[in-house]
Amino acid sequence: MLPLLPSTRRVFGLAVFFALAAISLPVPLGAAEEAPRQITFCSYNLKNWLSLEESVGQRPYHKPEAERERVVQTLAAIHPDILGVCEIGTADDLAELQQRLEKAGLELPYTELAHGGDETRRLALLSRLPIKARNSQTALTYQIGAQTLPMQRGILDVTISLTPTFDLHLLGVHLKSMRTTEEADQALMRRNEARLLRLHLDTLFAQDPKARILAYGDFNCQRNDPALAEVMGGLRTADTAMTDLLLRDPAGEVWTHFWDEADVYSRLDYCLTSRLLRPFIDTRSSGIHAEPDFIKASDHRPLVLKINTEPVRKGRR
Repeated sequence: MLPLLPSTRRVFGLAVFFALAAISLPVPLGAAEEAPRQITFCSYNLKNWLSLEESVGQRPYHKPEAERERVVQTLAAIHPDILGVCEIGTADDLAELQQRLEKAGLELPYTELAHGGDETRRLALLSRLPIKARNSQTALTYQIGAQTLPMQRGILDVTISLTPTFDLHLLGVHLKSMRTTEEADQALMRRNEARLLRLHLDTLFAQDPKARILAYGDFNCQRNDPALAEVMGGLRTADTAMTDLLLRDPAGEVWTHFWDEADVYSRLDYCLTSRLLRPFIDTRSSGIHAEPDFIKASDHRPLVLKINTEPVRKGRR
């Protein structure tokens, strides 16, 4: 074999150098398949984030400052991209929460505020991502005998695009409490409110059978309550039924609410997903946010979901 000329050796050496460099250099993110993104969603009953002036039949109330500070500290630790809350008051109360979170390093500039017959305790959503569509239901009613009753907190309904091809449909609720009332049987009221939520879900599925829906909030009922079964829709097709995400805290506990007067721990808060959203939930990274002194912020514990923009790989629950 004839020896290579010096010029030929230089060309050959450069070819080898660039070949090796192409192997060792990282591939630009835009040149390959984009890495999956993950967002953090949090559902939290704030326990009366209200500022009420004295009026007829109503005592003044202001959520204690220490409790407000602890709520913000808790949420700053979770650092959600989307936050759904129960028991917030007016638009001013929502703006105050938003401003406090921003000072704590959590910017959630896009908001939705919803209510039903009870305009004192409302539902709200705060998001880092823009809200694509709004369809909150504030005037829903139902019949019990001769009575026409309003759904107390309505249904907060927004759609947020996680990617150009991934729309997340969020439904926030706070069903009738377990407290006794003179209006009607509270369990029957709650089941009627649950039926209204189910009817709204059926409408959404009729409009888009492939909808990725997350229904969340304080359902004020146990896992075997007929109201929850009503929402989940067990007799419906798999495509329109909602699945309960059985979230746990690091100790494996599932309770989300503590009633201090009775020393009762209960699971009252839920996240329910549609069939086509379920594969995108990273359940191993999701759970109930646990702090030993959570009661200093609220009587509820926050639920935290990790939602991927691509299905969670096989082998993950």
